[in-house]
Amino acid sequence: MFHQMEQPTPLLLGESEALRKLRAQIATASRTSSKVLIVGETGVGKEVVARLIHAGSVRGGQSFVAVNCSGIPETLLESELFGHVRGSFTGAFRDKPGLIRLAHGGTLFLDELSEMSLRMQSVLLRYAESGELQPVGAHVPEVRADVRLMTATNRDLRAQIASGAFREDLYYRINVLQIAIPPLRDRREDIVPLFHHYLRLACKAHGLLCPDLTLSAQAVLTNYAWPGNIRELKNVAERVALGGFEKPVQPADLPDEILDTPVVVPSTPQRPERSGNPEPSRVALQSDAVLSESAQRVWQQLADGENFWTAVHEPFKQRELTRKDLAALIDLGLRRTRGNYRALLKIVNLPPADYKRFHAFLYQQKCNLPVRGYRVYPLAKGPGNAVA
Repeated sequence: MFHQMEQPTPLLLGESEALRKLRAQIATASRTSSKVLIVGETGVGKEVVARLIHAGSVRGGQSFVAVNCSGIPETLLESELFGHVRGSFTGAFRDKPGLIRLAHGGTLFLDELSEMSLRMQSVLLRYAESGELQPVGAHVPEVRADVRLMTATNRDLRAQIASGAFREDLYYRINVLQIAIPPLRDRREDIVPLFHHYLRLACKAHGLLCPDLTLSAQAVLTNYAWPGNIRELKNVAERVALGGFEKPVQPADLPDEILDTPVVVPSTPQRPERSGNPEPSRVALQSDAVLSESAQRVWQQLADGENFWTAVHEPFKQRELTRKDLAALIDLGLRRTRGNYRALLKIVNLPPADYKRFHAFLYQQKCNLPVRGYRVYPLAKGPGNAVA
């Protein structure tokens, strides 16, 4: 529920523009003793940023006390933070100093601040304004504590204020400096270096050899939305490490959920590229796309029951089908399944066990078309029907 800083200063890995701006904000906050509000999605590293600010400040040699406000029951939170006097409630057999007093001279970091009740918010406001500590059961404030207050939340506090769930006066009291940490999907160039870092750490911890990542696997990781941010990436890296791979990691070696949500995409399918580039990037074709004669023949073979590996993969390897043909066939199937890749397996006559291999091949050829726009797309005709 809480812990003091008895560990090395954490790393902030990455060289993206977003991260460079974040480092500059951390440096600015480190030069002051002002209160800091850190906002960002779950898993982005709010406590890491708080620790870095503390370590770079004049209080760096003092205590850093981190408290997860959502992890302590409401009935205990006030006592944990402010302490209590003996006999103030059942089980209070002796005086307890409280975490704020333990952080004297250092930094108190309150994570998940928005989970505090309104009553606790008022108690915290009183301390934030005066610096005076009044333990539970005490009739008057007993001491003052010199503590730098840093707070964090993954919620929109202005929306919380509008709904009556958060005190506006407390918001203005704690929001002197605000640092917004970007989600991982907004700094995609940092994803692969971060994954390599945590993969190496996990392999070292478990006594395993650290595998390389193929370029196609790196593309999968970069394209994934990472809703759990760095926390999720770290867990996936450990899962890959435990796979004990002795050769480079392929897309098919990654967890299913990474492949199930391949890319963050616009709301409608893109039109095919009409530039002279013979190697199109990942595109979704519109219904006015015309299948080549070879692709139409393959579409009919699929309708007749031939599977993807023989009807599509083999002629593609033999250069009888182009990447544009492959993209057009996948586009046609996705319009029929409304963007469902697993349902697409049935159309191309593959068993569920082939899903990873199928998806990995599409990634490799940059034909893993974005799915979001297809979910509102009119149903296309199935194999065997002419599409013009």
